[in-house]
Amino acid sequence: MTRMSVGTVFAIALCNMVGMRASKVGVALFGIELGANPLEIGALVALYSLFPMLLALHLGRFSDRFGMRLPMMCGSLGMAGGLAVPWLWPALPGLYVSAAVIGASHVFYHVSIQSLVGQLSSPENRTRNFTTYALVLSAGGFIGPLAAGFGIDAFGYGRAYLALLVMPLLAVLMLARPGRNLPAPKASADEASARNATDLWRLPELRRVFLTSALVLTGIDLYQFYLPIYGRSIGLSASVIGIVLSMFSAAAFLVRSVMPPLVRRLGEEGLLRYALAVGAVGFLALPLMGNAWLLGAVSFVVGLGLGCGQPVSTILVYARSPEGRSGEALGLRIAVNNFVHLAVPLAFGTIGTAMGVAPVFLANAVLLAGGSYLSRAGPRERG
Repeated sequence: MTRMSVGTVFAIALCNMVGMRASKVGVALFGIELGANPLEIGALVALYSLFPMLLALHLGRFSDRFGMRLPMMCGSLGMAGGLAVPWLWPALPGLYVSAAVIGASHVFYHVSIQSLVGQLSSPENRTRNFTTYALVLSAGGFIGPLAAGFGIDAFGYGRAYLALLVMPLLAVLMLARPGRNLPAPKASADEASARNATDLWRLPELRRVFLTSALVLTGIDLYQFYLPIYGRSIGLSASVIGIVLSMFSAAAFLVRSVMPPLVRRLGEEGLLRYALAVGAVGFLALPLMGNAWLLGAVSFVVGLGLGCGQPVSTILVYARSPEGRSGEALGLRIAVNNFVHLAVPLAFGTIGTAMGVAPVFLANAVLLAGGSYLSRAGPRERG
């Protein structure tokens, strides 16, 4: 049997990312349609992060010890199930269930697939492969909001969700295809049982990356959920909101396509500083934009900043993780990310309910600026 190609891994990631990103647009707009206030939208955002926070570290250890096919299969099947819920149960409680199931399913395959990309790469092509993986996620992030926006306008919320579950089912078919081996686990049972995640947290370079990565992804999540609320408040349709959101992903795709020379010029941590600073500027400008064109332009700027933050932090975590613990380190990164994701949307939902969406954008700009300063405290990477 032959080893699964990295191209097949990218195709699996694309299918799941389209479903994930489309669901985030759909749940925000459907929640608004069902009368949810910003605090309730914040709770929906938080549910996407609850189970990833609880499960990511354990799933990282599981993939290190037992391999990556089973968690990737479970994640893709769960994603399809979560997308079916709003069609079967078109009510606000159904959206809560959908958000929780999709969030849990996403972490099942996300931890494993990141580790898999690293294991299928050599040191010479690792940056290129992680960059390509990030480009695939950007493509999924571009397609997902468009599919959700136009699907909702054309077919309604329930049927749009039903159509979207085809994407993770395609991933299941690719994973179930016979004759494609995955890399063998690197950790033994004794090694896995002796581990303690605090060992990874105590490493200063890893800890700093965990924190800055959490801020990048928090900014992306708040953008994805609160931009539709802001778009509705200025009278934009679902399809126009989908186009505006896709401008973020188009910018992320662009900046990721030139990421290797940027890394050589700025270093990984230098690029993280750039990502956070540009994202902060974009969030400051978002509440000042009153039409779709301006909103799309600022969304593009935010995407230029935050779009490169995810792949850079993934490369840093994988490269700095101890031998045989890449899955665990990537899982800890996702757990930290989602702890922040869980707390911040609830807090920001309270702010949004009391004061409107604009303070949410402004507060996130402050967080991103603080993360840029935190990143400056670390040693510069050599290009």
